[in-house]
Amino acid sequence: MTHKFALIAALFTVAAVAAGCATPPSHFYTLSPATTQPAIPSPGAASGLAVVVGPVSVPAVVDIPQIVVSSGSNEVTLDEYNRWASPLQNNIANVVAENLVTMLGTPRVSIFQQSLNAEGDYRVAIEVQGFESAPGEAATLNAIWTVRRTKDGQAVTGRTKVRQAVQDKSYDALVAAHSRALARMSEEIAEAIRKQDRAPQ
Repeated sequence: MTHKFALIAALFTVAAVAAGCATPPSHFYTLSPATTQPAIPSPGAASGLAVVVGPVSVPAVVDIPQIVVSSGSNEVTLDEYNRWASPLQNNIANVVAENLVTMLGTPRVSIFQQSLNAEGDYRVAIEVQGFESAPGEAATLNAIWTVRRTKDGQAVTGRTKVRQAVQDKSYDALVAAHSRALARMSEEIAEAIRKQDRAPQ
């Protein structure tokens, strides 16, 4: 009987250790386009404009599948179990393109990698210099973008630096804050395109 109880106890111990060593499930996230009307009004937006978004570059430190979390003033942590569903630069390009469709009122917005031969009326290049994630605190975007008019090569360069507060410590809230930051940048890019389109050519 003692041997039987010892065997049962050993089995429970093995099961507990196995459960404790089980790998937690991974969660995958994607940025999303703006769901509300743009803050910058868009009267007279030309529905016939053709815009190509890209190339988009991101810092090497965040150009990985894992979400990189700021854990100190000079320290970051890679979260192995919370990841981007697609490469971050592609995700950003897709979201900005979808935002511009709405903000400019044109369906003719494409991604650079998907349309290498499509010049469009305008091309938008984006260099993300900072993409910081602090769960429970804020999502920060620091990017330089250039809108170039294909017809004559005239270009306008701007910088978007925005910090969006995060309401809770969940990754859902963090990714939503990054999406709001990209919506702000998309608004500024859309306004630059409108101004160029109204300017004498």
